[in-house]
Amino acid sequence: MTRFFKNLFLYSAGHTYSNLSRLFLRLFTGIMFLQLCIRQMLNIDAIVPTFDGFMGLSPEASLTVLVAIELLSAVCIMLGFLMRLAVLFPLGLMLVAERVIMSSPESVTDQLFNFQPGYPVMFMGIFVYMLLAGPGKISLDYIIAAHFTESASDEDVLDHA
Repeated sequence: MTRFFKNLFLYSAGHTYSNLSRLFLRLFTGIMFLQLCIRQMLNIDAIVPTFDGFMGLSPEASLTVLVAIELLSAVCIMLGFLMRLAVLFPLGLMLVAERVIMSSPESVTDQLFNFQPGYPVMFMGIFVYMLLAGPGKISLDYIIAAHFTESASDEDVLDHA
């Protein structure tokens, strides 16, 4: 009986599914971010009148650019394509969202993001983890990297990533 528990705990403590875990986290986060993007697209008429434009663009154009970049980022995160780069924009967006939510909780940000305080911080934590951990082996980044490696030593480096 003791041997059973010893083997159970030793196996579960040392055996990981890190690539599968990264895939799940990428898909989950991408779907959550897509849901946010779709909500913004559906409510664009209600958001535009109270949304300030940025970079000299009109509010409509600014919001369209914002939604397009969010959509592209979410798809890239889910596919694991240029993921570390794709995570940077949503990370910055969540920083801005948290700052705006904490400064005025009854602002247009509630319509735009529909976040409660702390919700963007959760996304920021996930995005920082993804930035540090990378996409894993079940990703387009890994497939592309494996395709371009020519020597066995490069493949060994990829296998241990």
